[in-house]
Amino acid sequence: MSTLSRRSFLTASLGSAALLSLGLAGCADDADDSGSTSTASAGSEENSVTSDPGVQSIVDRSALKCGIKTDVPGFGYDDPSAGTYTGLEVDLCYAIAGKIFDITADEAKSNKKVEFTGVTAKTRGPMLDSGELDVVAATYTITDERKESWNFSDPYYTDSIGMLVLKSSGMKTLDDLDGKIIGIAQGATTKDTLTQMLKDQGKENLNVTFQEFPDYPTLSAALSSNTIDVFSVDRSILRGYMDDTNELLCPDIVFGTQEYGVATNKNATELTKLVNDLIDEYKDNGELDKLLEANGLQSA
Repeated sequence: MSTLSRRSFLTASLGSAALLSLGLAGCADDADDSGSTSTASAGSEENSVTSDPGVQSIVDRSALKCGIKTDVPGFGYDDPSAGTYTGLEVDLCYAIAGKIFDITADEAKSNKKVEFTGVTAKTRGPMLDSGELDVVAATYTITDERKESWNFSDPYYTDSIGMLVLKSSGMKTLDDLDGKIIGIAQGATTKDTLTQMLKDQGKENLNVTFQEFPDYPTLSAALSSNTIDVFSVDRSILRGYMDDTNELLCPDIVFGTQEYGVATNKNATELTKLVNDLIDEYKDNGELDKLLEANGLQSA
């Protein structure tokens, strides 16, 4: 399990860059949403929570409205065996609610201080804009473009893009992508990232077709039925859909390195700061490491 203290988190990011340079020489040879976070002084904990109208509305309604993925084991998952939502981002929502209501994360859970709503890459931003959600913790990659529309916390997880293929397909190199269909999630940045990777690898002339799907289970089913040839998304998401019938194509090529952050409405200045402080606190005191381990995760 990797540690994500402030120092080790920066080290992990540098390590990802090193892996990128190594990965470009690997399979290629074989083949021949910190954000806009307010830093204003918060004063006392009680005053900082109640002085912002957005946070006060959460206090008044007695519940935090949190958008999560429901189909990504380890991050946000509607777990039928547990009869509840599980995952790292579910736990972070309880921790944020605990900060708002001045209770522990466990108390926030037992007292039902979080109202969860399942989101997709396509719906999470608009639901923040409409006020249907207070925060989104849903494998949301921080990008400069997205920071123009929403605030993001400092990152709590680093990931990269992967390509899942059936073992029976015989696909082993990037050249094997020629003429193939790559399935991606609606609203995700995967297409642009993968296209740039192929260009960087000198494979921009490959005839690749992209097909969008509404969610990951549908993508997984499409791969299993040979409707698509490749299921491409963040590696942390792919891990939840890997079994003995499939494998990563060219896993040594690390591309599309990205960081996940908790998103808030652009106008929710006080809530943004509260969330960011919580993420930083969890990095520093080791709580984030504990949550990663509890959910079977490690940075890619």
